[in-house]
Amino acid sequence: MKGISDAVAGTALMGGENLRGRCVTGRPQPKIPLASLPTGQALDGERQDLVPVAETTILPESEIAKKPERRSRAESREQAINQIIDIATNEFVEKGLAGARIDEIAGKATKRKIYYYFEGKDELYRAVLQRAYARVRESEAEVDIESGSATDALRRLIEHDVRYHARHPELVRLVMNENIHRAEHLKQIEGLPQGNRRVIGILEGIIARGQAEGTFRDGIDPVDLHLNLTALSFYNVSNQFTFAHNFGVDMTSPEAIERRAGQVADIILAWVTKKD
Repeated sequence: MKGISDAVAGTALMGGENLRGRCVTGRPQPKIPLASLPTGQALDGERQDLVPVAETTILPESEIAKKPERRSRAESREQAINQIIDIATNEFVEKGLAGARIDEIAGKATKRKIYYYFEGKDELYRAVLQRAYARVRESEAEVDIESGSATDALRRLIEHDVRYHARHPELVRLVMNENIHRAEHLKQIEGLPQGNRRVIGILEGIIARGQAEGTFRDGIDPVDLHLNLTALSFYNVSNQFTFAHNFGVDMTSPEAIERRAGQVADIILAWVTKKD
């Protein structure tokens, strides 16, 4: 009489052979608690043979894929604010402060997010103005004014300003709009005049150097110099549409911008250069 039925499964696992134990009819199989097994080994059915589990391969740190670093809360906040200001800038440039609507800006961002960071339209408008001024001042600080002569340095700065205004017409239009409001909102931006005076400091240094080199005349006021170069950089953006209509000149083409940059530099340098 046959009392035992054998069932053997030979499935290969982790480089070894894992066998299912035999079931004995009418006799319960002994159970061994898993906690009693040595670490790293597995029970082999009724025979209670211990089969080693394959060792875990530990990769060196250089081969472990690093998770992308999460942005800090401050970085996420700055990104969210800049996205809102980008959208708001376009609205204020196209429609002015009076014509722009928070609902329209919120349609491209979210109203909840806007009111989380800003109290309302006026505060958002001031943030747009503040960033526009900060960016032009930051760009001027990156111009090379150390190499070459003072004349070279001033030419580079003037040509930079002409190109910057041409490539950032939003700055010109925001300034024009704020002049309609008599600088009412600029006056509420703390520290803005001090930030804008950085360019005056740059010009003071160039003027002093040019006078020491004997190429610049005496009596040049850095604020007058800034006024003149800004005015000449401003016009080809502020009046581009009326000038194009009246005289058929495209003032926005790369060739026109480069020609204008050279002309403005020539005009300003002729004004500051000492006459023999």
